[in-house]
Amino acid sequence: MAFSCSQAPYLNPAVPFSGTIQGGLQDGLQITVNGTVLSSSGSRFAVDFQTGFSGNDIAFHFNPRFEDGGYVVCNTRQKRRWGPEERKMHMPLQKGMPFDLCFLVQSSDFKVMVNGSLFVQYFHRVPFHRVDTISVNGAVQLSYISFQNPRTVPVQPAFSMVPFSQPVCFPPRPRGRRQKPPGVRPANPAPITQTVIHTVQSVPGQMFSTPALPPVMYPHPAYPMPFVTTIPGGLYPSKSIILSGTVLPSAQRFHINLCSGSHIAFHLNPRFDENAVVRNTQINNCWGSEERSLPRKMPFVRGQSFSVWILCDTHCLKVAVDGQHLFEYYHRLRNLPAINKLEVGGDIQLTHVQT
Repeated sequence: MAFSCSQAPYLNPAVPFSGTIQGGLQDGLQITVNGTVLSSSGSRFAVDFQTGFSGNDIAFHFNPRFEDGGYVVCNTRQKRRWGPEERKMHMPLQKGMPFDLCFLVQSSDFKVMVNGSLFVQYFHRVPFHRVDTISVNGAVQLSYISFQNPRTVPVQPAFSMVPFSQPVCFPPRPRGRRQKPPGVRPANPAPITQTVIHTVQSVPGQMFSTPALPPVMYPHPAYPMPFVTTIPGGLYPSKSIILSGTVLPSAQRFHINLCSGSHIAFHLNPRFDENAVVRNTQINNCWGSEERSLPRKMPFVRGQSFSVWILCDTHCLKVAVDGQHLFEYYHRLRNLPAINKLEVGGDIQLTHVQT
């Protein structure tokens, strides 16, 4: 089987949203839609897997409705005509609450996981390979839509290729040879390695170890905290790490650490009690100098969802929050492949980790 790249996720897309599924649906493709049901507008939303952007041909229409006690409608639309509805008279979602929908494409059906639990199985009425577009509309706010085919070995795309719903505004790269920071040498070229997408799992901290198997779902929609896992292959230029979650309403602080042995190569520490995002490195249990400057206001908000994208570049880490570039952090530990552990802790609920 030829190796292929996982499609980069859509981060914080505006609703209504329609986006291309690169290469169309394939057997084994897993698409995760993460967001929050709005509590103040509308009583329905829908996720559609369709052909093109017109909405005339929808292979799978997944439509939670919060009226009449709550239920979910599944259907297919062909040439503008709806087929017979399949109704699941149970509502696993709540208004005002975050959700995680995982759609697994298989040869005979779609399997839908809601917050880590199998919810419905929908048998194909039309060939699924016709589907090349995903659409979301209705009373939801989206955090991300991610793609993972467990039957391939994906390679992370360059940061500039990520289809953010709004352009990521990185500082312009100077023309000519860029002066290297003192003591920084070029890292090794990126190896071909696997991307591990962690869902909430049955054993805390256990990762999805083989790309040939679908992830095991944890029965609750939140990761155990603190959360610790490995970064397969360590860091290298073009390596990306993605985290999404929700800040607790009474949050004081949380942290994301990229570690090398007993050292913390990168410490990202939003502090709501100081209205600051602190960055630092700890070597031999000694902290270095803090970096706090930001080009805009504090991007994290108590009680609201967030997504963090960390891109490893040759000389630095580039960090985007909610699809917008926030800062660069120059490497203080230069053995990048040895930075192979992720730690997350503090006052947040994690919903998605991709290493």
